Amino acid sequence: VQLQASGGGLVQTGGSLRLSCRASGGTFSRLGFGWFRQAPGKEREFVASISWSGGSTKYVDSVKGRFTISRDNARNTVYLQMNSLKPDDTAVYYCAAAPVPQTVVDAKYYDCWGQGTQVTVSS
Repeated sequence: VQLQASGGGLVQTGGSLRLSCRASGGTFSRLGFGWFRQAPGKEREFVASISWSGGSTKYVDSVKGRFTISRDNARNTVYLQMNSLKPDDTAVYYCAAAPVPQTVVDAKYYDCWGQGTQVTVSS
C-alpha cells in the first residue's frame, strides 16, 4: 500500500485545514487508518484513528472537539478536518495504515506510512 498525504499549509490561529491521505495498491476497505504528528524536537504523537467501517474513531485529548477523522472508501481516501487550529498543532502530519479492523493508537501496529505534510499555525 502506498499513501500520499496532502493538504498541509500555513494558517492563522483559529483557522482550518483539511488533510487528505490517498491510498493505492491495497484493499482500502480492509485497512484501519491513523494520523500522527511530529513537531520539531518532539516525539511522534498519535492524533486520530478510524476503523475499517468508519464507525469507530479515536482522538488524542488535545484535539477532541476540534479535529475529525473520516474516510471515503469509494475514493480510497482518509481525511483529517482540523478546526480551531492552535500554534501547538504545528507539526508534520503523517497518515498511516494498519491491517486491523479497529481503531489503533500505538504506532507499532501501523505498517505503512505516508510521506508527511507540514502544518504550520501562526499566532
